[in-house]
Amino acid sequence: MADPRRSSPTGPIPTSTTAAQELAASAVVEQVRAKVACLGHGWTPIDVAGALVELGQVASDRLVLAVVEELRRTSTGAGRLEPLLAIEGVTDVLVNGPDNVYIDRGQGLERVDVGFTGPAEVRALATRLAARVGRRLDDGCPWVDARLADGTRVHAVLDVLAEPGTCISLRVPARRRLSLADWRACGGISSAGLEVLQEVLARRLAFLISGGTGSGKTTLLSSMLSALPGDERLVVVEDSRELALDHPHWIGLEARVANSEGRGEVTLTDLVRQSLRMRPDRVVLGEVRGAELRDMLMALNTGHEGGCGTVHANGVEEIPARLEALAALGGLSREAAQAQIAAALSVVIHLSRGPRVRAVRQIGVVTRGAEGVQVVTAVRWDEDGRPCGGPGAGRLAELIGERLVGRLVRPERGET
Repeated sequence: MADPRRSSPTGPIPTSTTAAQELAASAVVEQVRAKVACLGHGWTPIDVAGALVELGQVASDRLVLAVVEELRRTSTGAGRLEPLLAIEGVTDVLVNGPDNVYIDRGQGLERVDVGFTGPAEVRALATRLAARVGRRLDDGCPWVDARLADGTRVHAVLDVLAEPGTCISLRVPARRRLSLADWRACGGISSAGLEVLQEVLARRLAFLISGGTGSGKTTLLSSMLSALPGDERLVVVEDSRELALDHPHWIGLEARVANSEGRGEVTLTDLVRQSLRMRPDRVVLGEVRGAELRDMLMALNTGHEGGCGTVHANGVEEIPARLEALAALGGLSREAAQAQIAAALSVVIHLSRGPRVRAVRQIGVVTRGAEGVQVVTAVRWDEDGRPCGGPGAGRLAELIGERLVGRLVRPERGET
């Protein structure tokens, strides 16, 4: 197989196959797999050669090596997907059945020339990945969402539900921890915008980072938290561990699903409540997604300043409706939710994913008026990175200072 890292940024990732490799990828390798599995010990290349001879094949060095490589590739790690996970910059590897594999390395989805021998191999890989973390995946439980030991998040849906076959989604943890300075250097935020984020942290304002899937919410949250002083104790609550902080004093709490007997579940609500008893300087909710929002809002309104998290949304204006719906899952009425949201949160930072870079596109402020809670845009950046002040600029100036907001909405010449 050609090295995927040598492919063009936008073109397909090619593979090359010899005649021996084609034979190894056929039914022969499955027959060899069945034979070496019955040996009762770890197989060796000699065992593979013996199995080939028993099957009536000529055990040439080339064929033995090809079968050994195929067995190892499809029996350990992520199988055929392992080389894709190693590509620099890859954030997602997606499998749609045996013939359609895609990667995302920051420039949108790219189809790659990697395929499976058939539906059974894709299903076997999904089942093996689930088994590595003690999870069940079969016709009775046809989906799984888990985190592997190396931090890779795996989601799979079997072919009994999915068309065109078993689907596997792998989310690769960031290999590099970006600082806020890195965001500025890569064009993700302006210098003035960077100062605003730093001031939000310094003044211990409660904030949310919003955006769509893959927009960089978790990455920006990690960058902001890593910029906090080392004497602050951070307690991070997540459904599946994704945040990786460059900070000397942080604790990560991860939710747990029930086992096959329906026992052992630990919810985000449980963890938020436990985090408040751990003497946190800041409570962080990796992603606001359900009833745990009620406890998080109550924490922010009872002395736990500077809390933060992420939430899925298409713009800052949509945040109130999204939060109200989630708070309702925790038993809060609309009126109670609005009161809690208005008192707890101050700032919303919205990201979007462009063709070249993930960038901060809006900063909004939480206000409450006659029509209820609103998140009003204080500043918006266009696709070229030019800022424009919004109706919430005055409120943002009250929160972080007029000088910074003035620089933000009226940038100095040459600055974006």
